[in-house]
Amino acid sequence: MALSVVGGSFLSSFLNVLFDRMATREFVDLIKGRRVTDAQLNKLKAKMLAINGVLEDAEEKQITNSAVRDWLDQLKDALYEADDLLDEIAYKAFRLKMEAGSRTFGDQMRNFLASRNPFKKGMEEKLDEILDRLENLVKEKVALCLREGSGEKPSSTKVPSTSLVDESGVYGRDDDKEAMINLLLSDDANGNDLGVIPIVGMGGVGKTTLAQLVYNDIRVQEWFDVKAWVCVSEEFDVFKITRDVLMEVTSLSCDNKTSNQLQLELKERLKGKRFLLVLDDVWNDKYTDWEILQRPFKHGAQGSKIVITTRIDGVASIMQTVPPLHLKGLTDNDCWSLFAKIVFDDGNSSTYTDLEVIGRGIVSKCKGLPLAAKALGGLLRSKRDVEEWEKISKSCLWNSSNDDILPALRLSYHYLPSHLKRCFAYCAIFPKDHEFEKEELVHLWMAEGFLVHYATDKEMEEVGDEYFNDLVSRSFFQRSSGHHSYFIMHDLINDLAKYVSGEFCVRLDGDDSCKITKRTRHLSYVGTEYDSGMLFDGIYEAQFLRTFILMEWSCIDNEVMHDLLLKFKHLRVLSLSQYRSVTALPESIGYLKHLRYLNLSTASIKRLPEIVSTLYNLQTLILHECIYLAVLPDSIGNLKYLRFLDLSGTLIRRLPESLSGLNNLQTLILCRCKGLVELPTNMAGLINLRRLDIRGTKLQEMPPLMSELKNLHILTNFIVRRQGGGSNIKELGRLQRLREKLCIWNLENIGDAEDALEANLKGKKHLKELELRWNSDTDNSALERGVLEQLQPHANVEFLAIVGYGGGGFPDWVGDSSFSNIVSLKLSGCKYCVSLPPVGQLASLKDLSITEFGGIEVVAPEFYGNCTSMENPFRSLKLLKFERMPKWHKWIPYMHEDERRAFPVLQELYIRECPALTTALPSHLPSLTTLEIEGCLQLVASLPRAPAIIKMKLKDDFRDLLIKKLPSELHSLILDRFYSSDSILDLIGSFFSTLEEIEIRNYDSLKCFPLDLFPRLKSLRITRCPSLESLSMYKTPHENFTSLSSLEIRECPNLASFLKGRLPAPNLARILLLGFSNVESFPEKMLLPSSLISLKIWDFHNLKFLNYNGLQHLTYLRDLEICNCPKLQSLPEEGLPSSLSSLSIFLCPLLEQRCQKEQGEDWAKISHIPHVKVNFHKIN
Repeated sequence: MALSVVGGSFLSSFLNVLFDRMATREFVDLIKGRRVTDAQLNKLKAKMLAINGVLEDAEEKQITNSAVRDWLDQLKDALYEADDLLDEIAYKAFRLKMEAGSRTFGDQMRNFLASRNPFKKGMEEKLDEILDRLENLVKEKVALCLREGSGEKPSSTKVPSTSLVDESGVYGRDDDKEAMINLLLSDDANGNDLGVIPIVGMGGVGKTTLAQLVYNDIRVQEWFDVKAWVCVSEEFDVFKITRDVLMEVTSLSCDNKTSNQLQLELKERLKGKRFLLVLDDVWNDKYTDWEILQRPFKHGAQGSKIVITTRIDGVASIMQTVPPLHLKGLTDNDCWSLFAKIVFDDGNSSTYTDLEVIGRGIVSKCKGLPLAAKALGGLLRSKRDVEEWEKISKSCLWNSSNDDILPALRLSYHYLPSHLKRCFAYCAIFPKDHEFEKEELVHLWMAEGFLVHYATDKEMEEVGDEYFNDLVSRSFFQRSSGHHSYFIMHDLINDLAKYVSGEFCVRLDGDDSCKITKRTRHLSYVGTEYDSGMLFDGIYEAQFLRTFILMEWSCIDNEVMHDLLLKFKHLRVLSLSQYRSVTALPESIGYLKHLRYLNLSTASIKRLPEIVSTLYNLQTLILHECIYLAVLPDSIGNLKYLRFLDLSGTLIRRLPESLSGLNNLQTLILCRCKGLVELPTNMAGLINLRRLDIRGTKLQEMPPLMSELKNLHILTNFIVRRQGGGSNIKELGRLQRLREKLCIWNLENIGDAEDALEANLKGKKHLKELELRWNSDTDNSALERGVLEQLQPHANVEFLAIVGYGGGGFPDWVGDSSFSNIVSLKLSGCKYCVSLPPVGQLASLKDLSITEFGGIEVVAPEFYGNCTSMENPFRSLKLLKFERMPKWHKWIPYMHEDERRAFPVLQELYIRECPALTTALPSHLPSLTTLEIEGCLQLVASLPRAPAIIKMKLKDDFRDLLIKKLPSELHSLILDRFYSSDSILDLIGSFFSTLEEIEIRNYDSLKCFPLDLFPRLKSLRITRCPSLESLSMYKTPHENFTSLSSLEIRECPNLASFLKGRLPAPNLARILLLGFSNVESFPEKMLLPSSLISLKIWDFHNLKFLNYNGLQHLTYLRDLEICNCPKLQSLPEEGLPSSLSSLSIFLCPLLEQRCQKEQGEDWAKISHIPHVKVNFHKIN
């Protein structure tokens, strides 16, 4: 059984939710006047209150007392049952109200309360059972010596930090240390006498150690007159901190002094002196406390500094005067050095090479946390046996409750507020490295009843947003590096969630140690495509399951779905996202009376059964990309508690009129509903709607009275009607709460510019993104200019796009320097404009895109803005695009005594499909790193002087482009569609020494690529060069290509000779070969270097044999992919390299049968490979 650590405050929060539920009007009305039920509920409340008093004591004792831990588990289980019963009663009350029909609700209630009503009888029996369980738990609390307390957090036993540090045990912090010292030794950049520098990071990452390093540096000691170090920890006591600082400064006792005396004396001690104060481990984010504490510090000399270490961004934000240093984890090598220092007496593992191999694998699991590396080092310090190390390497060490592994993380959890503990523990359902969105998780929390909002005027979504942000600021969640809108939990944080949730929250992802019990309430499963219904037999033990989430695609049919719904009638969350095999939602869905969250994204359903409309508790319904779904039931309006409805990517053409009765609906997503032609006429009934997304639909107008949706925050599109019905642009004027993004379409339908003024865009100060779009030509250029004049937004707008505008020029507000917040500007399809707006003085502009300006012939000086300004034009611009401008032939440079003032920080320049452009690109772009020019066939200008450029793409032959002026630091070069020369040397001259990546496409005349001349080349990609015959200037390459690590050659038929002999690239890791149709046997002996990790062979149409002699020495080969080799008869008799971990075979019909699992003739040759895929189907 997995250990669970059920915090007392966790359960206290649970109890508060139950008390709130019992106080709701529907609940009180239902049981009012029934003495038996009323008495039972009063008893239930009394028992829960009696238990609530001892929860904090139990939370402390359960860490060392397994009996208390089991008592808390039993209590949590009983409270779940009580919550289910109360929820069932509330559901029944609401259902009676909805189904009253011609009879009054009172008649329904009298029938329900009749003594023979089976539901009422069953309810009372369940209450009795729960009361008995709670009674026993109340008795047991006495036997366990659990004491009632104040509910305050017990004091921490954490050892306070000091300023001393053993520098010999610190690795990988040199750069961070120097950055901190530079900040400490500099005057404050903002002119403040006192600089506050926060170090922010998750527990165990080394914040305190870094502070100790800089505190003890000789340069810091000599710079500051006074230094003090105070460990604050979780209790931010202004009196205590002030006293401790004064004691550090004076080395005298400060007892028997008042707070005022302490602050006055500290002020005098610091006056006129440059001091350094370190406040270590700060948790408090109350500005008032900080403001009081810092009063004496303001009297120090200029250059005084305070360093704080904290896990919480919110703490940093109220204290900082400079941006915080977000401390990252160590590299694997630095982690290994730290680990080895502890394990081996002198840190030298050279005499234990076997242990080093295993140890590095263990250290990689530390994910950069010095804390974990130290704990593991201590664990293995006395062990020198390989088997012992391997045992630890393969154990579930990271999922254990070992206090040496997770003390800092457990402390972080222990001091979470009670409402956050439930939310965080629930995240144990996420597999490691799972990326999730904020909105997704908030909806799950909402469905589980974790969002306490009764005592506030905030919506549940707002409360959930605050909870989420709080967990982010405490480093429990981190932004994904791959997708900015997604978040992820560090592996150790994920382990912590699993640790604290125990058997109540289980994920099945191949871990056999996960056991499902009757207490399991939340379950996720990471599936495979070969799953079957039998897989789910083991989970039926969890008969009171509340959450069931299938994380990845697997095989689940309609029958299995029906069985699941019958078994799990207490579900609040059901997510079958990505399960296209689900073609129909069974009627048994109606049994899920507790259901709040239903996600059927990408399912193949064509309709929702009517019974879905009886799921009265449903809050979130997600039907995203259900591409066969064309209709919703007319009774959808019965889902009165529905708050979020996502129909994006469905075939829905019209929405039922009853939808407008969903007066709790907050979000309606209809984007990419390509058949949607109209919205309900009474949309104004959605009085709480905050977000409406209608991008990518066929809507031609908005429904009437859109201005009644006064709570609307996000309206992705507003479609201006033609004359007649619908909403005109004036309706926007009354939508005062619009924020984030708005796109106004069909502006050509405005007949009077004064109507546009009534949209009041200038008054919408929370609007950040605005797109103004004309979708067809008009013959009234003056009217369109007038309309654009009146659509001036508020100066807070950050992203502005003007598309399809038909005026001859732009109104004055476009480019006015008062729009200092604009970061991105897109001007597109303004084909009648003959000049560009003066946008050069937009102070924050970083991204400028100008496309499809058919009338522009010259980019004139006006483009740079007011030339009398002392500010550099385009002073913040980092990306500039000119595309599809057929008449543009001249770019006039900035007219100033120093042309170089323009574009000082421009990093990326793209000029595409401008066929008339001939001369005068900017002459000097000092920050340019990326340049792409394509479709500019007349260009004869020199390329800009760009000393920082590292990447360049040139596409299409140029008449006389002077490429040889390129700087020597170019790293990446792409050449596409060149015909005029048979040698690449004629194009790029002699700058070879720094190039690391080259890609050449469609270079018809190229015969030789002199790989010999590129000593630092790491990646080479050559595609469709039909004349290419050699990769060397010589018949036999004179040198080894030691830097080359990746090689791709596609459709170069005359390069077949390359496949014979030996490829002298000793560090080549990846190779892809495509289109060598004449080759019958591959590879030749010793052709491929032994360093190869990945080999892909595509479109070898005549390949019959894989040559084992050319594969046997590839001892590092992990991935082999063979695609479209229709004549390949079999795999080598000797088999494939044993190092392979992945084999993929596509479109090789003669191999398909031979590789069938267990039965194919070649199966024995590949059965050892962990991942085998044939024609996109995994077979191993």
